Amino acid sequence: MIRVALLSKWHVHAADYAREANENPGVEIAKVWDEDPERGQAWADELYVPFEKDLSRVFNDVEIDAVILTSATERHTEILTQAARHGKHIFTEKVLSLTHRDNTEILKHIEDANVKFMISLPRLTSDYYLFAQKMMDENTLGTVHMIRCRVAHNGAVPTVDHPRGWLPDRFFDKDQCGGGTLIDLGAHPIYLANRLAGSQPKAVFARLQSLMDLGVDDHAVATVEYESGLLAILESSFVSSGSPFQLELYGTEGTLMIEGDQVRVKSKTHGLNEWTHPELPSPLLSPLDQWVEDIQNRNTPTITKDDAKALTLVNEVASLSHEKRKRIEINV
Repeated sequence: MIRVALLSKWHVHAADYAREANENPGVEIAKVWDEDPERGQAWADELYVPFEKDLSRVFNDVEIDAVILTSATERHTEILTQAARHGKHIFTEKVLSLTHRDNTEILKHIEDANVKFMISLPRLTSDYYLFAQKMMDENTLGTVHMIRCRVAHNGAVPTVDHPRGWLPDRFFDKDQCGGGTLIDLGAHPIYLANRLAGSQPKAVFARLQSLMDLGVDDHAVATVEYESGLLAILESSFVSSGSPFQLELYGTEGTLMIEGDQVRVKSKTHGLNEWTHPELPSPLLSPLDQWVEDIQNRNTPTITKDDAKALTLVNEVASLSHEKRKRIEINV
């Protein structure tokens, strides 16, 4: 049994990971810590586990095997480094950190400690991504030269019940988040494109706009150039109502269109005159379940440290591109 400490209910997905951990027979939630003691105590009471206000005591507890981190992003480097130093296996919400430099530090400590690591990039386990990757691997679409991906919701749109939108105010605090919609929702288009492109990101041009003037970007677009020559247009928004998830691949011999749960393809293989609705592969285990399998059975996860590094790198360069108002080449 893997005894896990939940580190903070700061992130909106914290409760989802707690529920998933409780549903996994190989995991026992043993303790809760939160930088907000009142919030943490309430969560611990809800889960019927002890609350620990001193984070160092969590790390020094020999009965804690692993941590699930859902704190503010700006605390990731400090917390993940300490977790690794104390030999705790690590599951973390995206992004890993705010800079490539911090990523390097975190991952070095993880490698030195030989602990199991997983970052939550859940769309890399989805049936539609697996089908898209298959199209890329088999060259079904010919030379794919363009990817477009959009993830959006209306979390910053004011309502009667939520004058600043339904997202917590802390999601608009740049000191805690490191940014707005691009670093949060935009993570999904970025890591999907990084995988599907099959080569290293070469340059980024991005615009991070604020419609609601809440202190961070609430809608953004990044154009990423890859070493292969492929271009990716990556969109995210906190101010879009009714906007479906979209993933599009355009190639010399075909097109793949994913919108919501609808997947359709035109290609020389599937036919170019009409859309074909293909049968999709079964999804993979979730990131958290893959992490547990890695700890217990040494089953190699499909989500890697390279995915985490490339995600942070594109985010960091996109922010710089917006600040400098120009295309930025990636040199690492």
